[in-house]
Amino acid sequence: MLLGDPCNLVHLTKTEIKPASELLARAFHNYPLFANFIPAVSERSLLLPYLFQFLIRYSVLYGEVYATSPRLEGIAVCFESEKAKMTLWKMIRVMGFTLIYDYFRAAKLISKLLSYNEYASKLQNRYAHYPHWYLFLIGVDPVFQGRGYVSALIRPIIGRLNTEGLPCYLETQDEKNIPIYEHYGFKVVEKGTVPGTELNHWAMLREKT
Repeated sequence: MLLGDPCNLVHLTKTEIKPASELLARAFHNYPLFANFIPAVSERSLLLPYLFQFLIRYSVLYGEVYATSPRLEGIAVCFESEKAKMTLWKMIRVMGFTLIYDYFRAAKLISKLLSYNEYASKLQNRYAHYPHWYLFLIGVDPVFQGRGYVSALIRPIIGRLNTEGLPCYLETQDEKNIPIYEHYGFKVVEKGTVPGTELNHWAMLREKT
Protein backbone atom coordinates (compact mmCIF):
# COMPACT_ATOMS: atom_id res chain seq x y z
CA MET A 1 0.00 0.00 0.00
CA LEU A 2 1.75 3.16 -1.18
CA LEU A 3 0.66 6.66 -0.43
CA GLY A 4 1.55 7.75 -3.94
CA ASP A 5 2.70 11.23 -4.91
CA PRO A 6 0.29 13.78 -3.46
CA CYS A 7 -0.66 16.38 -6.03
CA ASN A 8 1.70 19.36 -6.25
CA LEU A 9 4.45 17.79 -4.14
CA VAL A 10 7.81 16.49 -5.37
CA HIS A 11 8.72 12.91 -4.43
CA LEU A 12 12.37 12.96 -3.33
CA THR A 13 14.89 10.22 -4.10
CA LYS A 14 18.48 9.40 -3.09
CA THR A 15 19.87 12.23 -5.23
CA GLU A 16 18.31 14.85 -2.92
CA ILE A 17 19.43 13.33 0.40
CA LYS A 18 22.21 15.82 1.14
CA PRO A 19 20.31 19.08 0.46
CA ALA A 20 17.21 17.68 2.17
CA SER A 21 19.21 16.79 5.29
CA GLU A 22 20.80 20.26 5.38
CA LEU A 23 17.35 21.86 5.13
CA LEU A 24 15.98 19.79 8.02
CA ALA A 25 19.05 20.49 10.16
CA ARG A 26 18.30 24.20 9.80
CA ALA A 27 14.56 23.74 10.33
CA PHE A 28 14.95 21.69 13.53
CA HIS A 29 17.98 23.42 14.99
CA ASN A 30 16.00 24.86 17.92
CA TYR A 31 13.37 22.12 18.14
CA PRO A 32 12.87 21.10 21.81
CA LEU A 33 13.75 17.41 21.33
CA PHE A 34 17.09 18.12 19.67
CA ALA A 35 17.89 21.10 21.90
CA ASN A 36 17.43 18.78 24.87
CA PHE A 37 19.50 15.94 23.42
CA ILE A 38 22.27 18.32 22.24
CA PRO A 39 22.28 21.38 24.53
CA ALA A 40 25.44 22.95 23.07
CA VAL A 41 24.48 25.06 20.03
CA SER A 42 27.79 24.54 18.23
CA GLU A 43 27.63 20.77 18.71
CA ARG A 44 24.02 20.74 17.51
CA SER A 45 25.03 22.59 14.34
CA LEU A 46 27.70 19.96 13.75
CA LEU A 47 25.66 16.84 14.49
CA LEU A 48 22.18 17.55 13.10
CA PRO A 49 23.22 17.38 9.42
CA TYR A 50 24.66 13.89 10.07
CA LEU A 51 21.51 12.84 11.89
CA PHE A 52 19.14 14.09 9.21
CA GLN A 53 21.23 12.60 6.44
CA PHE A 54 20.71 9.26 8.13
CA LEU A 55 16.98 9.91 8.69
CA ILE A 56 16.40 10.95 5.08
CA ARG A 57 18.32 7.92 3.80
CA TYR A 58 16.14 5.76 6.04
CA SER A 59 12.96 7.52 4.93
CA VAL A 60 13.74 7.26 1.21
CA LEU A 61 14.29 3.51 1.62
CA TYR A 62 11.39 2.68 3.94
CA GLY A 63 8.97 5.59 3.61
CA GLU A 64 7.88 8.48 1.41
CA VAL A 65 9.70 11.83 1.31
CA TYR A 66 8.06 14.88 -0.28
CA ALA A 67 9.15 18.47 -0.91
CA THR A 68 7.16 21.56 -1.75
CA SER A 69 9.17 22.02 -4.98
CA PRO A 70 12.61 21.23 -6.42
CA ARG A 71 13.85 24.27 -4.46
CA LEU A 72 13.19 22.32 -1.22
CA GLU A 73 11.48 25.06 0.77
CA GLY A 74 9.98 22.38 3.01
CA ILE A 75 9.92 18.61 3.42
CA ALA A 76 7.43 16.06 4.77
CA VAL A 77 8.18 12.43 5.59
CA CYS A 78 5.51 9.70 5.89
CA PHE A 79 5.64 5.98 6.66
CA GLU A 80 3.23 3.12 6.38
CA SER A 81 2.66 2.00 9.95
CA GLU A 82 4.29 -1.41 9.48
CA LYS A 83 7.49 0.20 8.16
CA ALA A 84 7.82 2.97 10.73
CA LYS A 85 9.70 1.14 13.52
CA MET A 86 13.45 1.74 13.40
CA THR A 87 15.67 -1.27 14.11
CA LEU A 88 19.44 -1.76 14.29
CA TRP A 89 19.39 -3.98 11.20
CA LYS A 90 17.51 -1.35 9.21
CA MET A 91 20.01 1.28 10.36
CA ILE A 92 22.94 -0.84 9.18
CA ARG A 93 21.19 -1.46 5.86
CA VAL A 94 20.64 2.27 5.42
CA MET A 95 24.17 3.36 6.34
CA GLY A 96 26.18 0.39 5.13
CA PHE A 97 29.22 -0.69 7.10
CA THR A 98 31.45 1.72 5.14
CA LEU A 99 29.36 4.71 6.29
CA ILE A 100 29.18 3.83 9.98
CA TYR A 101 32.48 5.63 10.69
CA ASP A 102 31.12 8.81 9.08
CA TYR A 103 28.24 8.75 11.54
CA PHE A 104 30.39 7.97 14.56
CA ARG A 105 30.21 11.54 15.84
CA ALA A 106 26.42 11.23 15.94
CA ALA A 107 26.42 7.79 17.58
CA LYS A 108 25.40 9.04 21.03
CA LEU A 109 22.64 11.15 19.52
CA ILE A 110 21.32 8.24 17.46
CA SER A 111 21.40 6.09 20.61
CA LYS A 112 19.27 8.67 22.43
CA LEU A 113 16.86 8.80 19.52
CA LEU A 114 16.55 5.02 19.44
CA SER A 115 15.63 5.09 23.12
CA TYR A 116 13.11 7.83 22.40
CA ASN A 117 11.77 5.81 19.47
CA GLU A 118 10.98 2.91 21.81
CA TYR A 119 8.88 5.22 23.96
CA ALA A 120 7.16 6.84 20.97
CA SER A 121 6.48 3.47 19.32
CA LYS A 122 4.69 2.20 22.42
CA LEU A 123 2.32 5.17 22.28
CA GLN A 124 1.82 4.74 18.55
CA ASN A 125 0.95 1.07 19.02
CA ARG A 126 -1.43 1.99 21.82
CA TYR A 127 -3.44 4.55 19.89
CA ALA A 128 -2.97 3.45 16.28
CA HIS A 129 -2.80 -0.34 16.46
CA TYR A 130 -4.24 -0.75 12.96
CA PRO A 131 -2.99 0.13 9.45
CA HIS A 132 -2.36 3.86 9.19
CA TRP A 133 0.13 6.43 7.98
CA TYR A 134 2.71 7.97 10.28
CA LEU A 135 3.54 11.62 9.62
CA PHE A 136 7.12 11.48 10.84
CA LEU A 137 8.51 14.90 9.93
CA ILE A 138 7.46 18.25 8.56
CA GLY A 139 10.18 20.87 8.30
CA VAL A 140 10.40 24.21 6.52
CA ASP A 141 13.64 26.09 5.92
CA PRO A 142 13.76 29.06 8.34
CA VAL A 143 14.07 31.53 5.44
CA PHE A 144 10.69 30.30 4.12
CA GLN A 145 8.82 29.89 7.40
CA GLY A 146 5.56 31.80 7.80
CA ARG A 147 4.82 31.75 4.07
CA GLY A 148 2.32 28.87 3.95
CA TYR A 149 4.71 26.03 3.18
CA VAL A 150 3.49 23.90 6.10
CA SER A 151 0.02 24.08 4.60
CA ALA A 152 1.45 23.32 1.15
CA LEU A 153 2.93 20.11 2.59
CA ILE A 154 0.03 18.97 4.76
CA ARG A 155 -2.97 19.67 2.53
CA PRO A 156 -2.01 17.35 -0.36
CA ILE A 157 -1.10 14.56 2.05
CA ILE A 158 -4.39 14.92 3.92
CA GLY A 159 -6.25 14.94 0.61
CA ARG A 160 -4.62 11.67 -0.39
CA LEU A 161 -5.35 10.12 3.01
CA ASN A 162 -9.00 11.15 2.68
CA THR A 163 -9.17 9.55 -0.75
CA GLU A 164 -7.72 6.30 0.58
CA GLY A 165 -9.72 6.44 3.81
CA LEU A 166 -6.61 6.11 5.99
CA PRO A 167 -5.98 7.43 9.51
CA CYS A 168 -2.77 9.26 10.32
CA TYR A 169 -0.65 9.47 13.48
CA LEU A 170 2.02 11.96 14.55
CA GLU A 171 3.78 13.29 17.61
CA THR A 172 5.29 16.61 18.64
CA GLN A 173 7.31 18.02 21.51
CA ASP A 174 6.49 21.62 20.62
CA GLU A 175 3.20 22.89 22.03
CA LYS A 176 2.83 25.60 19.39
CA ASN A 177 2.48 22.90 16.73
CA ILE A 178 -0.67 21.47 18.30
CA PRO A 179 -3.19 24.03 16.95
CA ILE A 180 -1.64 23.70 13.49
CA TYR A 181 -2.23 19.95 13.46
CA GLU A 182 -5.65 20.34 15.06
CA HIS A 183 -6.60 22.58 12.16
CA TYR A 184 -6.08 19.58 9.87
CA GLY A 185 -8.16 17.20 11.97
CA PHE A 186 -5.60 15.73 14.36
CA LYS A 187 -6.55 15.32 18.01
CA VAL A 188 -4.32 14.90 21.06
CA VAL A 189 -4.73 11.36 22.37
CA GLU A 190 -2.08 11.53 25.10
CA LYS A 191 0.26 14.04 26.67
CA GLY A 192 3.31 12.46 28.27
CA THR A 193 6.94 13.12 29.12
CA VAL A 194 9.93 11.88 27.12
CA PRO A 195 11.79 9.43 29.42
CA GLY A 196 14.92 10.89 31.00
CA THR A 197 13.86 14.46 30.23
CA GLU A 198 11.30 17.05 31.24
CA LEU A 199 10.06 17.37 27.67
CA ASN A 200 6.35 17.19 26.99
CA HIS A 201 5.31 14.75 24.30
CA TRP A 202 1.95 14.99 22.53
CA ALA A 203 0.63 11.99 20.61
CA MET A 204 -1.94 13.02 17.97
CA LEU A 205 -4.25 11.02 15.74
CA ARG A 206 -6.37 11.90 12.74
CA GLU A 207 -9.09 9.32 12.28
CA LYS A 208 -9.97 8.11 8.79
CA THR A 209 -12.75 9.98 7.03
